Amino acid sequence: MASTILYMSMSLDGFIAGPNDRPDNGLGDGGGRLHEWVFPDAEGGDFAAAEARLTGVNRQVYDEFMSTGAVVAGRGTFEPAEGWGGDHHDGVPIFILSRHAAPAWAADWPQVRYTSDLRAAMSDAKRAAGEKNVLVHGAGIAQRALAEGILDEIEIHLVPVLMGAGRPLFEHLGTEPRELERVRVLEGERGVVHLRYRVRR
Repeated sequence: MASTILYMSMSLDGFIAGPNDRPDNGLGDGGGRLHEWVFPDAEGGDFAAAEARLTGVNRQVYDEFMSTGAVVAGRGTFEPAEGWGGDHHDGVPIFILSRHAAPAWAADWPQVRYTSDLRAAMSDAKRAAGEKNVLVHGAGIAQRALAEGILDEIEIHLVPVLMGAGRPLFEHLGTEPRELERVRVLEGERGVVHLRYRVRR
């Protein structure tokens, strides 16, 4: 059965974007540093060529999350990324959590579905993914899914940098501890460490 897995690049001090993140500055000031492990030497914005240069552990991890069968993300992740052109990878269904209808520029993309119900989005994504897993994107989605007990695993790509400020990944979880079970630790290239945990219920 499919698992819902949050994949997130994060600084050592817990930030997933730099300061001043907004729709036209989606990763915030300096936030691109958190994704250099997956886009090595992407001078001039040639991200496809950078991905092609991935090797070793980082290539393994990249291939894993790009082989998932569905995506669940928040509007704040989806829209600044221009909806990934309507196709995150290989035409898999994309479920976007939002209180608003899809914007006109995304309304006709067949794989994109806007919904206001997180639990339904996760359930529908699991069903759509079949035997594959569901890639979960975004801090807000992660926090809500953890609170509702519908996030199965967390994979943190821990980047060796201290951002000092920005958007934290785990900001609104309350004070109740949530136990995690370590699944694996992989040392990637460029200093990144990939940490996977199962959420214990």
